[in-house]
Amino acid sequence: QVQLVETGGGLVQTGASLTLSCAVSGHSVNGNAVAWFRQAPGKERAFVAGISYIGQTLYGDFVKGRFTINKDNAKNTVYLQLNNLNSEDTAVYYCALRGGVIYFDATLWEHWGQGTQVTVSS
Repeated sequence: QVQLVETGGGLVQTGASLTLSCAVSGHSVNGNAVAWFRQAPGKERAFVAGISYIGQTLYGDFVKGRFTINKDNAKNTVYLQLNNLNSEDTAVYYCALRGGVIYFDATLWEHWGQGTQVTVSS
């Protein structure tokens, strides 16, 4: 059974940084793609960043160099470093896993975590 557990969210001020973690069990991050999505109230789930099984990375257009995705194969964990946060980054952040390539479309991802809330106050 595949499980993804996100941690690291919280309430921060504008300009702050956070590191989100996605601990995976039941599948290897070394052999699958993992991505971060986010969903703000009243909005669709949006692609934030993804990392392929060989470590290639993709980012959503709005990231603009502020976020970094990486993974630790030994810990079977994927991280999302969030820098220079602003109020528009307030959302629930989810990690997702699938076999094969990275897709921007959330409906094409097979396994999801429960999400972690990030709230940025001005």
